[in-house]
Amino acid sequence: MPITSRAINGRLTNPVGLGCMSLSWAYNTPPSDEDGAKLLRRALDLGYDHLDTARIYGLGHNETLIGKTLRENRSKFFLASKTGIFVEGKARRIDCRPEMIKAACEESLKLLQTDHIDLYYLHRRDFTVPIEESVGALAELVKEGKIGSIGLSEMSAETLRKASAVHPIAAMQTEYSLTTRNPEIAVLDACRELGTTFVAFSPVARGMLANGLRDPESLPDRDLRKGWPRFTGENWAHNLALVDQFNAIAAEQGVTPAQLSLAWVLSRGDHIVTIPGTAVMAHLEENIARWDWEIPADVSARVDALINRHTVAGTRYPAAQQGTIDTEEFA
Repeated sequence: MPITSRAINGRLTNPVGLGCMSLSWAYNTPPSDEDGAKLLRRALDLGYDHLDTARIYGLGHNETLIGKTLRENRSKFFLASKTGIFVEGKARRIDCRPEMIKAACEESLKLLQTDHIDLYYLHRRDFTVPIEESVGALAELVKEGKIGSIGLSEMSAETLRKASAVHPIAAMQTEYSLTTRNPEIAVLDACRELGTTFVAFSPVARGMLANGLRDPESLPDRDLRKGWPRFTGENWAHNLALVDQFNAIAAEQGVTPAQLSLAWVLSRGDHIVTIPGTAVMAHLEENIARWDWEIPADVSARVDALINRHTVAGTRYPAAQQGTIDTEEFA
């Protein structure tokens, strides 16, 4: 039975959305604004109706690009953005105080050139502010009509439950792929129980499972993956051997590795949607082309056994960055 549209806060969307970060920051070299705008318009033409951004992506550039490019088509897509991470010079901090949340929302509305954001996330847990206070501020923004719903990003099941006691949480966004299984500890089940949509970012393992990266050393210095544990030295050599076997399974099924990756993630629950990111037009088209393909059970079992937390070498984040994450960790 093919995959169908899935709901976020009651609104049906294509289960393959678009993570927009790469248009401004993080991977390879971002495209020009002109090329980024072309990709965003093409995304709507292809059927992408869930776009995900954040203030930190390009320090406002990403929200600005979306606002300038798509303001005339605002009704055609579900818009998600995030707050909570702030950069001042070389200093980066997490700040989810109510006053900061409200001020950040006003700025995002201005940059996005809209009067409301459909889904507004706390990008990270601020361990100095009770989650109940932060969610309370977001609840006020819902009442004011400035945001449609509340989301959390990279947080634990315990934090989700505390937040949900204050206001319904529409979505939990966390990294999830064959290589990163942390949500399977508790968050996936908690989301299902509470009626929270799980939004999987990096569902193609930051490009590892998209057949687009063979030599991480060739990446530009600004690329986030440069030096990350899974993409370096012996870890990468080990992981690349897994990738080659995974690619062969995709070929057997008549799909691309990225399409196989996405289908596996979506098969893990009907409350899951994905937001693969890209700045490449061909990948944009590829990611959504087989969005309704259901991975056969035997194929799912094969790739699950091939790539999992026991077989992948290296942690997903360097130690310093891992310290900012609230998600559960395997023993």
